[in-house]
Amino acid sequence: MKVHPYLNFDGQAEEAFNFYKSVFGGEFMTHQKMKDGPDSGNLSKEDQNRTMHISLPIAKDTILMASDVIESSGQGLETGNNMHIMLSPTTKEEADRLFEELSNGGDIEMHLEEQFWGDYYGSFTDRFGIKWMVSFNDQNEESLKELEEILPEDTSLSKTEEAPLS
Repeated sequence: MKVHPYLNFDGQAEEAFNFYKSVFGGEFMTHQKMKDGPDSGNLSKEDQNRTMHISLPIAKDTILMASDVIESSGQGLETGNNMHIMLSPTTKEEADRLFEELSNGGDIEMHLEEQFWGDYYGSFTDRFGIKWMVSFNDQNEESLKELEEILPEDTSLSKTEEAPLS
């Protein structure tokens, strides 16, 4: 199983994803505007320019995805604290870089530092209102191997599957 975070924005999806692209690198897999969809003629010019779907691979098996809400269609956006995107980088240096770049212009909840549970961890809300956690633990690789030993074969965490591009 793969988990891909899906975010909603109020007209800032493209701006946010250009920012995320500057942090993670890579290229957008998809970027569709509302004007590209069926019945787009019923939308205002502003709504037609909103993002219908955008996706950016941010790691080997993780794709960050998003869209803008269309209030005229009854959708609304309520920024809340019910979701964080958890990043588990493979080095402490990468943890520092991701934390510094993504939190730039945002609000830091917990500074990135060694925590009592053994992780180098921090959390923040970025300048777009998205909540993030960065957690590095050099023991994670060993923990992953131990977990794989108790999981059924078809759920092995080390197996890679090809993800569809759409």
